[in-house]
Amino acid sequence: MAHLWRPRRPRPGRAWLPHLAALASGLALYPAFAPIGWWWLAPLSVAGFTLAVGAAYRGRVERGRRRPWAAGAWAGFWFGLAFCYIIFRWVEVIGVDALVALGLIEALYFAPLGAAVASVGRLRGAAFWQALLWVAEEFFRDRWPLGGFSWGRLAFSQAQTPLTKVVALGGAPLLTFATALVGTVLAWYLQRLLRARALRRDEGERPSWAQAIGWRTAAGWLGAALVLPLVGNLVPIQTTAGKPVELAAIQGDVPRTGLDAYGQASAVLDNHVKVTEEYAQQIAEGKAKQPVAVFWPEDSDDVDPFTDPTAYAKISEAVSAIGVPTLVGSVVDVGQNNAQNLGIVWDPQTGPGQTYAKRHLVPFGEYIPFRTELTKFISEISLVPRDFVPGHTPGVMTVGGVHIAEVICFEVAYDDMVRSSVLGDGGVLVVQTNNATYGRTDQPGEQLAISQLRAVETGRPVMIAATSGISGYIDASGRIVEQTRQFTAAVVSAEVTPRTGQTLAVRLGAAPEWVMMGLGLLAWAWAAAAGRRRRREALAFQSLDLAARPLPEHAGAPSADNPVTASSISGGPAVDGAPDTVGSLPAPAATTTTPLTNDARKART
Repeated sequence: MAHLWRPRRPRPGRAWLPHLAALASGLALYPAFAPIGWWWLAPLSVAGFTLAVGAAYRGRVERGRRRPWAAGAWAGFWFGLAFCYIIFRWVEVIGVDALVALGLIEALYFAPLGAAVASVGRLRGAAFWQALLWVAEEFFRDRWPLGGFSWGRLAFSQAQTPLTKVVALGGAPLLTFATALVGTVLAWYLQRLLRARALRRDEGERPSWAQAIGWRTAAGWLGAALVLPLVGNLVPIQTTAGKPVELAAIQGDVPRTGLDAYGQASAVLDNHVKVTEEYAQQIAEGKAKQPVAVFWPEDSDDVDPFTDPTAYAKISEAVSAIGVPTLVGSVVDVGQNNAQNLGIVWDPQTGPGQTYAKRHLVPFGEYIPFRTELTKFISEISLVPRDFVPGHTPGVMTVGGVHIAEVICFEVAYDDMVRSSVLGDGGVLVVQTNNATYGRTDQPGEQLAISQLRAVETGRPVMIAATSGISGYIDASGRIVEQTRQFTAAVVSAEVTPRTGQTLAVRLGAAPEWVMMGLGLLAWAWAAAAGRRRRREALAFQSLDLAARPLPEHAGAPSADNPVTASSISGGPAVDGAPDTVGSLPAPAATTTTPLTNDARKART
């Protein structure tokens, strides 16, 4: 059945179809993420992406164009552009220019992904290598530039799915790989079936389903796509349960949303003091259980309590009323022009104690890179009058006798931030966050889904304290036990079971990601080298073929006015690439060329 993979004659005017398909696949990926949560669209979108970039690549080869990988890159870029502008649209509250810049930068990462996925499509085991390349794309996007932007990873669309528990074995990168693998295997099946259908239409041959697919290969790919979720679902929670304790998270709410949220520091602090004191009153009346520790959100106090006596007194009053240590989210001054985003353990008797400073700062939100140069062109930079200073120590603290691992806001999306804090053996992962800036956009729901994955990955319960929502409690299996509505004052009170020990994902750290990224890039390099070799062989074979043919009767003797070219003899463009195939094509067999008559040559062309 080798002839099944013969390239089809190109159809003029359809070169744009793969790019349109890539754009549609990018749009289809968005609903897979929270708050919509149609998780099954993620592998379907990957399948569409794989087919689109492959079709763009093959179309360029069939038209005799040079650099066929460029077509895959463009298709990948259109996919990324459609996906990034819709998944990150919540950034628009900061400014349309911020959304335009972020969407464009993030979309650029999908261009090399498209080129690579199309290129490795010619290798044996293409679906495996293509899935690895998704890990490689996220590896770089999560780190560069300026510390990277980790939102929108494939893994984050799989918060509660048959694939979810894979994250406890190799972290978010392994879950991305598993999700992508289901999609690339599906693309492999569809590609085989579409080619068999085209063969029936164009040449009248009717290969059976088994011939078109290859049942042994099909069974192998199906097993590969299913083994990871099956293995993952057989893995129990790998940490050890401790003694249950009562914990509480305070959601004080904010008077206004959007960027105005930053101009209401005193009101936000007053709200959290009020809700805490009301909660203390409910405890005194027997209407609520007494917690051993309380968590306030990030930015619940935006006034430095170490320099402002009023803020210090308000916090002390609220903590004394509740009677237990409270983790307060505060902004403190560092010198004249800088600040730090802190989590401060506030004791009802001794006052402030342990602190954790946010380590992964948000560029253009908490600091301005190239501030002096950019201020000349972007007036909105004045909205961030001072730069925050990052911390350097993982968030490992003890609050009310409970060992916690803390991250602040966007840090929950970065693997190393969560892992380093959990390695301190905190029994509960605490996320302090302030999402008021983003109003009722998708961002709070996306962050909640990421927190669900972190619970499964680390084998720990998660407590989320947010100024305006979504606050909540997630158990170690990733199940949301309790959550609040947005823009309401509320208390999350839950009996939480701290856990000790480490999952395999935490113990292995970033090693699986590095291995998968490296293998994906090596496969791309191998495919690129093989492609260049095939093009050289094809050109050499064509030269031999042309040399053995007589000149057309109408051609006359070669001269400056009548040059002999490959296209003038064969009636088509010179070979510049090889068709994209699944697996390897056999080397061309030696042939004996018989001179063609004029009638035969016309029939051929």
